[in-house]
Amino acid sequence: MDLFERRILSVSELTEGIKDLLESNFDEVWVEGEISNLRRPPSGHVYFTLKDENSQIKAVIFKMQIRYVRFDLEDGLNVLCWGRVGIYQKRGEYQLILDYVEPRGIGSLQLAFEQLKERLAEEGLFDEARKRPLPLLPKRIGIVTSPTGAVIRDMLNILYRRFDNIEIVLYPVKVQGEGAAGEIARGITYLAEEEGVDVIIAGRGGGSLEDLWAFNEEVVARAIVDSPIPVISAVGHETDFTIADFVADVRAPTPSAAAELVVKNKKDLIKMIEGIEGKMTREMIHFLNRKREEAKSVEGMIRDPRRRMEEFRLRLDECWSRLGAAVRRTWRENRERISRDFHLLLSQDPSNKIKSFRDILRQKNKGIGVGIYTILSDKTKGWERQIVKLEAMSPLAILKRGYSITKRHTDGKILIDAKEVEVKEMVEVKLFKGQIICQVEEKE
Repeated sequence: MDLFERRILSVSELTEGIKDLLESNFDEVWVEGEISNLRRPPSGHVYFTLKDENSQIKAVIFKMQIRYVRFDLEDGLNVLCWGRVGIYQKRGEYQLILDYVEPRGIGSLQLAFEQLKERLAEEGLFDEARKRPLPLLPKRIGIVTSPTGAVIRDMLNILYRRFDNIEIVLYPVKVQGEGAAGEIARGITYLAEEEGVDVIIAGRGGGSLEDLWAFNEEVVARAIVDSPIPVISAVGHETDFTIADFVADVRAPTPSAAAELVVKNKKDLIKMIEGIEGKMTREMIHFLNRKREEAKSVEGMIRDPRRRMEEFRLRLDECWSRLGAAVRRTWRENRERISRDFHLLLSQDPSNKIKSFRDILRQKNKGIGVGIYTILSDKTKGWERQIVKLEAMSPLAILKRGYSITKRHTDGKILIDAKEVEVKEMVEVKLFKGQIICQVEEKE
């Protein structure tokens, strides 16, 4: 017998020991390096190599964690990673299993903003040539914003003060947080297809980059670009810029400024009409005076033929009378047309339509309540029938009779043959209630 008894390990035992050692000592590490050999297989996981000037290590971010990375991972990007060291026992390789990644030198949101801005600019979505002018006097204005808060109140106050019978369609949305970008995009698309809406305002009040992030999402930018009617971006304060500002037809520094941009003051329009009317009157008087001077000049040139002079005078009086009647008729027609247009503007009061819509809404609510109860009753019965079928087919019913399911601990494969597992290997045994983890001591 040797003086010192040798302990011979299998490859699996050695690998398992290394795995325990590494994972227990490096279960939470921060690592900085440069991304290379980035791969995105169909599984949704992201694999790459993290390296510096002297060394490199493989890294993986699983599908469930990659959704929390706001920017696009690229080869050559210097990043700071947080995770743990893991061993893939089948190949005896160690790697970093990451839960968090952030770019070095710039915030993740700012990097995502710059990446999307550069990509959309290359597509030409920021070009001024594709942007449309605002309508001179919109009949219906669509607004996509939060239904609560000071922003919508300020906008409505300004709009109704400038043009008290303008029609406004509000699409209420969340303006920050999970799902806000999708709601904003759907609101823009809905109002763009709504009949009679001439222009859309999409915006919110000021805040941090995180608060304004919904307006930096690509889905919102695409909805603005695809809108067939002009869109005004009114996000935050004058110093705040979002992707929506770059793709919108008009960027307003604030939501209040957007309300002032979208519609002119009714009083100013009335003054403009009155100014045009006065200019027409002055032009007509100037025309008549010029014709009168021309008539006097012609009269001075005719010296002798008095009869012809009298004929010209009669014709001149007739023309003068006809011209005066035409002027008065034109004046009266213009006054009547202006009066009709003015009363038409005043008649566009939305209160009658709102009352009608409320009556329709009450009727619809009654019908919806009955329909919902019927649907819920039918669905509940169907659900109960399905539960009975599922319980009959459930593997738990088999487990309840004393059977169990055995899986290999390393990769979770269900075992149906003793040859698929090795001695000393760990297995998981699923019982009707709970599970147990065992080590294979012997197999037959």
